[in-house]
Amino acid sequence: MFPFKNNIILDRNINRNLYLQLCDQIIGFIKSGKLPPSTKLPGSRKLAENLSIHRKTVIASYEELISQGWIETIPARGTFVSSILPIVNPLGFDRSFAEMKTKDKSGFTFSKRTHLVRKLSISNTEQTLKIDDGSPDHRLAPIDEIAKIYRNISKKMYNKDLLTYGSIYGNIELRKALMYYLNQTRGLDIKIDNILITRGSQMGIYLAGQLLLSNKNRVIVGSTNYITADNTFIESGGIIERVPVDEEGLDTKCIEKLCKSKEIKAVYVTSHHHHPTTVTLSAKRRMHLLQLAQHYNFAIVEDDYDYDFHYSNAPILPLASNDNKGNVIYIGGFTKIIAPAMRIGYLIASKDFIDEAASLRRIIDRQGDQLLEQTIAQMITSGDVQRHSNKVLKIYKTRRDLFCSLLKEKLNPYFDFRIPNGGMAVWTKLNKSYHWDDIYREAKKLHLELNPNWRRYDNNNSNHNGVRMGFAALNEDEIREVINRLEKVMNCINS
Repeated sequence: MFPFKNNIILDRNINRNLYLQLCDQIIGFIKSGKLPPSTKLPGSRKLAENLSIHRKTVIASYEELISQGWIETIPARGTFVSSILPIVNPLGFDRSFAEMKTKDKSGFTFSKRTHLVRKLSISNTEQTLKIDDGSPDHRLAPIDEIAKIYRNISKKMYNKDLLTYGSIYGNIELRKALMYYLNQTRGLDIKIDNILITRGSQMGIYLAGQLLLSNKNRVIVGSTNYITADNTFIESGGIIERVPVDEEGLDTKCIEKLCKSKEIKAVYVTSHHHHPTTVTLSAKRRMHLLQLAQHYNFAIVEDDYDYDFHYSNAPILPLASNDNKGNVIYIGGFTKIIAPAMRIGYLIASKDFIDEAASLRRIIDRQGDQLLEQTIAQMITSGDVQRHSNKVLKIYKTRRDLFCSLLKEKLNPYFDFRIPNGGMAVWTKLNKSYHWDDIYREAKKLHLELNPNWRRYDNNNSNHNGVRMGFAALNEDEIREVINRLEKVMNCINS
C-alpha cells in the first residue's frame, strides 16, 4: 500500500484547512500516477491515526474528493481512486524534472512579435433594471478599505517613486504578494518571474493570443464560448476549431481527435465555470487535457475568471496547479472579486513566455497603475481581499438561490436551466416556441434590459436558444422585481 504516513505533510500554520491540504496532496499523487485508478485508499480511522489528525478531517477530505470525482466509495469494499480516471505513468524524480518545475522553459513554441496595433471600443448603456451576463455587484466593493490604503500609500514621501515609470512586469510588491497568494490558494508552484501584471484578465487573453496564434495557427474552443475570447483569437490571426461542451466541460476526446488530424497551437478553457454554460471541467478531462498538451506540445490558455465563487464545495484547483512542463498559461484578476473598474489582472506562465508577453505589453500599455497595484498588494497581504471574497461569496450564493427559485416558480414553462455550482450567472435556455427578439422588445417597454444580441452566445449557429442571466449584480429586491417584469413580458407575449 502507498506509504501515506511518509508522504503526506500537513502544515497547521498556513491559511488552508487541513482537510483541503490532504485533498490537494492526494490529488497530486493521483495526477502523478503514484495512486493509479482503482487503488484502494486506507480507511478514515487508519489514515487519521497514521497522520495524527482527527478522523473527521479525513472524512471531510474524502467527501470533498468524491464530490470532485477523484475517488469513489464502493459499499462493503471501501474507498478507491476513481476507476474512470486515465492511467498515468509515474514520473521519476530526476534532475531534468526538477529543473522543469522552475518553469524557465515552456513546453510549446510561440510567435514573437515586435509591434502591434490595438483597437479599443467602449459602449455603456443604462436602464432601470439590467440582467447582465454575470458581473459582480460594484456596490459591495470595499471602498473604505481601498481608499484608506490608497491614501496612506500616496501621502508617504518614499512612495513618490510609484508615480514615475515602473517595471513593465508590474509592481514588484504586487507580484510578491500574488506569488504567495496564488501558491497558497490555487496550489501553484510559481516564482516572481512567472508573473506578469495586466489590466484585467482580458489583456492576458489578448497577449496570449498575439504570441500564439499569428500565421493562422489553430486554437480549440468550446462550441459555445466566451465571445470576446473568440474575437481576440480571430484578431490575433488564429483559426478557431470548436469542440462540444457537455455537463463535464470541453470534450477532450474530440480535442484528441483534432490533434491527430491538425496541428493545434492552443486550447482555450474556462475550466472552473465554463463561459457561458457555467459547467465545471471534470477531473477526468482535466488530466486528459494536460496529457494531450504535453504529448502534442500545445498551450492551454486557462481563463480562471471567477475561481473564488464556487458554492457547492471548495474551489477545484486549476489545471495550472499540475503544470510541470510549462504548457499552461493561467489568467485571472480582481475585477470579479472587487469591482469591474479595478483593472488588475495577472498572467502566469513560464519565464520565457512572460518575458515576451511583457515586451509586447509595453507597446499596448507601458505599465499599469502602480499606486493601485501597491494598494491591492497590501490588501492581499493584510487579508482584506480574502475577507471580502468570503463575504460576497455568501451574498452571491443567497442571490443565486433566490434567483433560481423564482425563475423556476414563475417562469418554469418558458425557461430551462440548471442551478450553477458557482459563478455569477445562470445558463438559461428559452423554450423554442418563443424567440429572444420578442422578449427583448417587450422587456424594453418595461424598462428591463437583457444582454444585448442574444446571438453572440451561439458561436457555431447550433440554435441552442441559451443566454446567460446574471444574478450577482442584483440585490434581493431587484431580483424579485426583475423576475416579476420578466413574468409580465412572457404574459404579454402569450396574450
